[in-house]
Amino acid sequence: IYADPAKRLELYFRPKDPYCHPVCANRFPTSTMLLRVRRRTKKKQQVDTEEQIQPEVQFEMEILGIVTTVYKFQGMSDFQYLAMHSGPDGKQTSMYDKVLMLKPEKEEFFNRDLPLYIPPPIFSRLDTPIDYFYRPDIQHREGYNNPQVSGENLIGLSRARRPHNAIFVNFDDEEIPTKPLDAAVQNWKKVCTNPVDKKVEEELRKLFEVRPVWSRNAVKANISVHPDKLKLLLPYLAYYMLTGPWRSLWVRFGYDPRKHPEAKIYQVLDFRIRCGMKYGYAATDMPVKAKRSTYNYSLPITVKKQGSHTVSVHDLKQGLGTAGTSGAKKSPSSRYKLKESIYIFREGALPPYRQMFYQLCDLNVESLQKIIHRNDGTESECTERDGWCLAKTSDDLRDSMSLMIKQIIRSTRPALFSNTTSSEDGKEQLAYESGEDEDDEEEEEEDFKPSDGSENEMETEILDYV
Repeated sequence: IYADPAKRLELYFRPKDPYCHPVCANRFPTSTMLLRVRRRTKKKQQVDTEEQIQPEVQFEMEILGIVTTVYKFQGMSDFQYLAMHSGPDGKQTSMYDKVLMLKPEKEEFFNRDLPLYIPPPIFSRLDTPIDYFYRPDIQHREGYNNPQVSGENLIGLSRARRPHNAIFVNFDDEEIPTKPLDAAVQNWKKVCTNPVDKKVEEELRKLFEVRPVWSRNAVKANISVHPDKLKLLLPYLAYYMLTGPWRSLWVRFGYDPRKHPEAKIYQVLDFRIRCGMKYGYAATDMPVKAKRSTYNYSLPITVKKQGSHTVSVHDLKQGLGTAGTSGAKKSPSSRYKLKESIYIFREGALPPYRQMFYQLCDLNVESLQKIIHRNDGTESECTERDGWCLAKTSDDLRDSMSLMIKQIIRSTRPALFSNTTSSEDGKEQLAYESGEDEDDEEEEEEDFKPSDGSENEMETEILDYV
């Protein structure tokens, strides 16, 4: 526990009981001393038996060392659930000898008729008392009637809409926006108060002039802008595609990729590194490590969590120059920039994450570009699945990219493939490794972390605006 600062120290009142829920202690830094105190008692000789002489007591103290870390039990104990069964007469019977397997048992042990006993893994997620701030009853005007409950209004928003004012467009929508919302313009003008922000706005305008469709990660790799400002700047210059071959991408106002066959190079490819034991290596053998794992899951019973820094309008106006210590290490022109590997795929290089969203024009491999441009000049219809490309183009690209990545892994870790045959190289189909994962080693090299989650935020950035 001491080796991992994020873990909590657990104390079990009944260590031999597997159903005992512990109390948890939080780790705190301290500067105290460890003392050894000796109490020595010396009895005096009694001259008269009637008089009682007090013994002489001496204390000796010695400093053994300095304590830098302490664990404090500040939370309440969880509910304790005993393996008991209530009989018809109300008598409690212990079931520990019937449900605990202390040694290898025969089949009869598992076929016994016992009362159902399924204790919950946890009773409460928090171990500190909290106040529930319930919303007060809404006072309506006279004559107001509640709307009828239906499928449309059964579940409503749990919080107010975030004021970023992005415009979302589905693939089936007939019209596309030509200008931003007035609120989006006002939000950006409110924080665009220094020359750095105006320069970033001009740089992003030039990017959309050169290329009308961009992913947010690609923008982050080309210009240095704080993510909280980028949330306000993107809705000012582009709209967001929700579905179709350009989903999760930002499109310049007035540009409709569904009407331009040349826009197929801007389509998105959802690529996930494939792995499987039958191919000689598992997920744990991958050079690209996973950020999260079900094997390391811990219950969220933290007493104190470090609160994230809330960015105010005042901070945005000041350019966020003092937000974080990375400002002293990197120049303002590259402080928030991401590496090119965040959105460009190159032959011979591993992706930084197990799941990546690439635009087709960012696949810098000649063989992949040949697959993309197989139907140049003959595009007839833009479909929601394949866009302007031929059917199953995405599948062909994923297969080719997976073979390239496996060759890289084979060259770096040949021992993993000592039992595999080379005759299967042309037909290798690997199982998908899904999930939004992140390379921990890559994260350590980054001085700036764009958010608390994965840096590959294309699939979830819609949550920033709703």
